[in-house]
Amino acid sequence: MNYTLAPLVIFIFSLLFVLLGAWVLLRQQWLMQWLKGTAGLLMVGLAIYLSLFALNIYGYREYAQEVSVATVSFRQSGEQSFIATVTRTDGTTEDFRLKGDQWQLDARIIKWKMPFSLLGLQPGYQLDRISGRYYALEDERSRDRTVYSLHRDPVGIDVWKMARDGWSLLVDASYGSAAYLPMAEGALFEVNAGATGLVARPMNGSAQQAISGWD
Repeated sequence: MNYTLAPLVIFIFSLLFVLLGAWVLLRQQWLMQWLKGTAGLLMVGLAIYLSLFALNIYGYREYAQEVSVATVSFRQSGEQSFIATVTRTDGTTEDFRLKGDQWQLDARIIKWKMPFSLLGLQPGYQLDRISGRYYALEDERSRDRTVYSLHRDPVGIDVWKMARDGWSLLVDASYGSAAYLPMAEGALFEVNAGATGLVARPMNGSAQQAISGWD
């Protein structure tokens, strides 16, 4: 057999096997039953996914314009050590011991993709973490870092993480982070969520003095 004819013969045999296999499958009733069963399982799986997705989204708060997400106040507990009190918009408070000179609040942001965005669905946020940072690079490298989680544990699936990894057709996910600001005794800051992320603003004289002194 000519060498160049070998691929053609193999292709002909493969075509015959495809036709024979299709004939055998189409003559059997189990194929339709298998397709129906598979479709049913897919619909059940989709229903479970959408239910878990809805439960996760319920943990986020909607915002259309710039809105307050929390206030953060500080009292000094030692050298480069502060107690940060985070007060959420629902009135709940939590205390965290932050080490360092500066603090930052982060949030998880979700935005709806097309076509849901055309329906007027607004972005949502969920507080993610609060952390402390040292001003001096040497301290930042050698001293203890403090980071605390603020977000709720996801139910079943983590919608935000899936979206960050590119596995969501419904929402986009991003981080919103307030700029690092100084910690000071008695300082009070308000953190707002807006179109560009989180913004922290001083709310009393101690906070304003800390920022002016930092500059």
